[in-house]
Amino acid sequence: MTELDEIRAAVREVVPDVVDLVRRIPDRAAPWIGTWTVADVAAHLSHVFRFDIDAIAGNPVPEAVVTAPGMAELNAKLLADDGDRDPAVLADRLAALADGFDDVAVEAPHVDWLQGVPLPPSVVAGHVLEECLIHGHDIAAATGRPWPIRRRHALLAIEGGVLPLIAALPPTAFVKEGSDFRGRIEVRLRGGGRTVLDFDRGCLTLGTGCLADAYLRADPAALMLVFIGRQSLVKPLLGGKFAAFGPRPWKLLGMLDAINPP
Repeated sequence: MTELDEIRAAVREVVPDVVDLVRRIPDRAAPWIGTWTVADVAAHLSHVFRFDIDAIAGNPVPEAVVTAPGMAELNAKLLADDGDRDPAVLADRLAALADGFDDVAVEAPHVDWLQGVPLPPSVVAGHVLEECLIHGHDIAAATGRPWPIRRRHALLAIEGGVLPLIAALPPTAFVKEGSDFRGRIEVRLRGGGRTVLDFDRGCLTLGTGCLADAYLRADPAALMLVFIGRQSLVKPLLGGKFAAFGPRPWKLLGMLDAINPP
């Protein structure tokens, strides 16, 4: 089974639970992230499916700069242009888009993604999976329902989606503008591999096996939630899902202050 096949299978496993969450939203106007309502989160997820489907199918994708501010601008425009916030309508839309995604997600030399970045289809699929896991968490938290993230799904999302995106995008894409943080953090994913995150004053690149300032052994699902700002560092440290060590472990706090995923 190829990496793309594995990620497609994971998306097929996750989507029915996301669709069920959306269909059961009791109050579409309930606030969640900033000015977004929980129904806005569901609509946003459908937009992610749409532009990732278009990318793989070779159709035009929205113009966007893939940084946190750039994607915030794109997301705001897409939400403003989309009037549907009925949970049943959004649930049906997500189910149909997931079927469409599975139909077009086939092996190809590369996909022209947002900002014209060439990616293998597996990375686009990894992006879809990561968005489903994160926004499933958001909707579940907003509606008081459980959302356990399987380790295998989180690993596929990180190693098959997030890390290749960091490598493919400009080094400023995942870092706060104006950050002066410098540090090398080696992340060791439980059940997965090791990656060195090399921060250098507003840039983030993936390094190799040189000595790091700090080492983080992390549960993949907890790492996703911390990096995307849905959870503090304290909870996984106290809960045994993170273990930090190395000559300069305080650099972990600098990393979390510097990182700003699109």
